[in-house]
Amino acid sequence: DYELCEEWGHLYPVPREDLINLHREHLLHLLEVGDMEKALQLLQRIEEPGICLAISEQSLDQHPNLAASHFLADYLTAHFYANLTTARRNEIQALYMGSKVLLTLPELSRVNYFHLSSRPLLMLEQLLMNMKVDWVAVAVQTLHQLLSGQEIGFTVEDIDNLLSKYAEKALNFPFALKEKRS
Repeated sequence: DYELCEEWGHLYPVPREDLINLHREHLLHLLEVGDMEKALQLLQRIEEPGICLAISEQSLDQHPNLAASHFLADYLTAHFYANLTTARRNEIQALYMGSKVLLTLPELSRVNYFHLSSRPLLMLEQLLMNMKVDWVAVAVQTLHQLLSGQEIGFTVEDIDNLLSKYAEKALNFPFALKEKRS
């Protein structure tokens, strides 16, 4: 049905908003079923960059599943980096990094941290508080690789400070040791 509507749009004038809505729904459908290749082809068929940007941003704002969010954040960063405001750019890059970290977690645990996908530092802190040290090690390594040369609102130093804070808390004992008397 989406393809038929798209063909109809080539034959008859369709208002811009209706065209954006059609492509957005088609894109979200393709991403929902996991067909990233067709989703990319759909975005490449759209001739006007402004419409493509609007479709991609609106789709991302619909909070699709993890793989779809990762795909859209990557696509927006790769194709429309210069067209985005600094705040929006940071938001999308943070979502990209958060979704990348989520993809490193065991599949059954991802749902517990999905709500933090746009806030990678908070996700890291949550993992630390839940004592998921092995997961934190992989997450930190992933973030260090992604942050090289990026400016998204937090730095490698912020990650190191967070780790230091929790390492200090882990060594902090809430009771005093009694002195042994001979």
